Amino acid sequence: MTTPPILLYTTPTCPDCQALKVWLNQHGIAYTERDLTDPAVADQAKARYGVRVAPITVVGNQFFFGTFADQRPELQRLLG
Repeated sequence: MTTPPILLYTTPTCPDCQALKVWLNQHGIAYTERDLTDPAVADQAKARYGVRVAPITVVGNQFFFGTFADQRPELQRLLG
């Protein structure tokens, strides 16, 4: 199974962002990261996903936001 592209919108001080990145790294799952403290990135996230809260996780055509604990069940289902 091929893993769809993963894009994370994060902030440097967000504990849920850190937990998400650790989990992805532990599972050998590659991702691209964008920093929501950059106003242009925050505006892009708001325009595309309707939110600009960290973390936002985009997997292929699906996206999730909220705490890592809230996102993890769906990510496990999608990514194995």
